[in-house]
Amino acid sequence: MFSVAKEKVKPIISVAVEGSNERFRSTLSNLKEPFLFLKKENHLFAYVVVGKLEKEALSVELLLEHAKPLESICHLSEHISLPVLFQIIGEPFAIIKGEDGNPSGYIRREDVLAELFKQENKSVDLLKIMLTSIPMGIFILDKEKRIINCNEAGLKMIKSKAEKVLNLPAGNIFSSSHINKVFKTGKTLLNHLEITNEMGVLVDYSPILNYDNEVDGIIIVVQDIPMVEEMALEIEYIKDLNKDLNAILSSIYDEILVVNAKGELIRFSENIIQDFWNVDLKELIGKNILELEDRGLFTPSVTRLVMEKKKKVSVVQETHNGRKILAVGNPVFNEKNELDRIIIASRDITETTRLKSELQEMRKISEQYRKELDDFKSKDRFLKKLIYCSPKMEKIMNQVKKIADFSSTVLLHGESGVGKEVIAQAIHQLGKRYQKPFLKLNCGAIPENLLESELFGYAKGAFTGADKNGKDGYFKQADGGILFLDEIGEMPVHLQVKLLRVLQEQEFIPVGSTLSMKVNVQIIAATNKNLAKMVEEGKFREDLYYRLNVIPIHIPALRERTEDISLLAFHFLQQLNEKYDRNYHLTPDAINVLEFYSWPGNVRELQNIIERLVVTADHPAIDAEFVSQFLSLGYEHKKMKPVITRVIPLQDAIDHVEEQLIIMAMNQYKTTTKAAKALGISQSSVSRKYQKILAEKNIKLENMSTL
Repeated sequence: MFSVAKEKVKPIISVAVEGSNERFRSTLSNLKEPFLFLKKENHLFAYVVVGKLEKEALSVELLLEHAKPLESICHLSEHISLPVLFQIIGEPFAIIKGEDGNPSGYIRREDVLAELFKQENKSVDLLKIMLTSIPMGIFILDKEKRIINCNEAGLKMIKSKAEKVLNLPAGNIFSSSHINKVFKTGKTLLNHLEITNEMGVLVDYSPILNYDNEVDGIIIVVQDIPMVEEMALEIEYIKDLNKDLNAILSSIYDEILVVNAKGELIRFSENIIQDFWNVDLKELIGKNILELEDRGLFTPSVTRLVMEKKKKVSVVQETHNGRKILAVGNPVFNEKNELDRIIIASRDITETTRLKSELQEMRKISEQYRKELDDFKSKDRFLKKLIYCSPKMEKIMNQVKKIADFSSTVLLHGESGVGKEVIAQAIHQLGKRYQKPFLKLNCGAIPENLLESELFGYAKGAFTGADKNGKDGYFKQADGGILFLDEIGEMPVHLQVKLLRVLQEQEFIPVGSTLSMKVNVQIIAATNKNLAKMVEEGKFREDLYYRLNVIPIHIPALRERTEDISLLAFHFLQQLNEKYDRNYHLTPDAINVLEFYSWPGNVRELQNIIERLVVTADHPAIDAEFVSQFLSLGYEHKKMKPVITRVIPLQDAIDHVEEQLIIMAMNQYKTTTKAAKALGISQSSVSRKYQKILAEKNIKLENMSTL
């Protein structure tokens, strides 16, 4: 049987929920208890803990919202059983029934416990059950500060036995000063660490008050240090983890937002994007950031996309002030695979986008510069292949550089082997068509019946033996570029008409076809014949001649530019030395012999002679005697007179002829005495002049070797 002091039983404060009448408002205003009961149709049906609610804001609706069913509260009665009473201890309060069986009041858990302690003789068994079931250590002290009861959990924590603890002063084990303080003040002391050789525990001291609010005893609650340490370590670990997380977030360049599954902002990193949020992010904590998209702060919302797609999403957001933000949203799922969090990493890429555009523009400019530089290098490499130093060739090359920027038809004429093809290539390399094709066709090397199909191509099935798919001719293949027609004087008359049409109309008709084809081809023609004379003889069309002779360029023979002979000879010799890993060189007297020769085959003949000398020479030094074996000097001397290629002072011409005669005499007679007799001058004059000539040639060769 269990009974409680009437002073501890407090009347039930009930509120009807039918409406908000004057009594209801009066009850709320006078409310002093931390909870109240709700009544409907004169029956209690629920209770509300109002200690945490603001009394000024209480209303029927608010009470109903926080109400808990009355069935969750255990009831006390005159014949209550011990298990039911034990359940009551775990509840915040219990309802007391009156004699009529209806609820008449309630009592707090602490008051129930105090009543149990005071009714020690009646509730010993009940107290033991209660103490045994509590996981923490419990020690009960009486007024004399002796331990009158305890549980097994407490004995284990202090590493002792009941016979060594019960009815002994509590100060032997616990802090006497704390116990005295609780008896003196009647206040609870919490979380006091007490460590001895036998134990290490965390202790709470709570007073047991009588009806007059006097301290009749103390309840000491003990927690084992290892358990506390484990909890403390776990808390410390969480603190360190939180500290590390904050440090990581602060060091990340991106702005990090953590949003819950509803889209509400939970937390954010220290690094935030400047001039992006028009509000303080602290003000957005707990608010739904989806509303910011609706307000036009940015679009689209990565939060909304992640919530819709349930996967990682990357978007570029555009703000109202034109900034571009790269936002990456990562979903976080709970153990039920439900969306729990959204981690959003954002970075301002406005400047990056601008720099990327500028970089792309710079790359275009750089690529353009690179192409131009490659063009210059290509042109420079080609120009280095053009070996000349004579004024005549210098004049021709200046003319080539001028006409290269135009698409006018060019007619090159000169003797065979003077380098007409090299001049045509120079026009192509130095002009605007250098990246387009350069094709050459020798009109005299292809049979007349095939020349037309080679030039203009033919359609499918144009003639027997033709390619079944047809063929593009040289004009089609050279579209956009240059077509070099060598030996143009050998072109048949009937083809000259079609060539004239191409020059005039920039179109042609393939063999076997009726459809004309447009082309954009620059024509460079070359010949070693006198086309004007052929026109007079009726062998070449006059209208075609004038169409070809827009830019005429005459390339002089090698004998007319003797200044280039030694330079070309040295160039060809250097090429052969590099090709065959040799070290041949021409002596000064050999150079004199080469310059004296008339070179009817021009540059081509000179190149062939140098190769012949390298292949047949026995010594690295190629002298005049060895060179003379391959040149018909005597025959040429009888046939031809000394050639002066331009008007020069008479003395210079005399010196030039004198030099050639002395070299020829020395090559033929070997000694200055015999050479002097053949020339009809003194031996000393021949010796002096010959030494001077050799010295000048040596200087010239040294200058060429440094090129």
